[in-house]
Amino acid sequence: MADFFEFEADFVDSLRCIPMQVRYNLDNCGIKVKLSDWNQMTTAERQALVELPFTTETEIQSYREHIQQLILQRTGLAATKLPIEPHPAWLDSAIVPASIQEKAQEIGVTLTQQHWAALTPLQRFALIKLSRPGHENKNFPKAMAEFHLL
Repeated sequence: MADFFEFEADFVDSLRCIPMQVRYNLDNCGIKVKLSDWNQMTTAERQALVELPFTTETEIQSYREHIQQLILQRTGLAATKLPIEPHPAWLDSAIVPASIQEKAQEIGVTLTQQHWAALTPLQRFALIKLSRPGHENKNFPKAMAEFHLL
């Protein structure tokens, strides 16, 4: 089942951008997909990447193989592999990353460890991605509001 955020509403109907749920899966299976690669996929292929199961090690391996094959078919190039973070910050509910704290303070919010712990791993992942330096962060305040952190 698709788990889209409200801040993604302007593009999830068409899937013209990679939704956080798919980005989460990609980071967790060690595959980089550029927007240009994503845009070469059909809508049905993009939708399948949203819906494919991603819970067990077997499902994750299957997802990885599927996306690698899909990128090769669409671009003629092998998928770029990324190192899989053994202890990703989005799974650590005890420590609010400094980048999140800094970004939250820019919009006048102090994010407590209790707030951070109450978020789902996917919500924490989204905030981490939306707070990266050099990244367009217009959706960070929207995500903070959606997650009831403002």
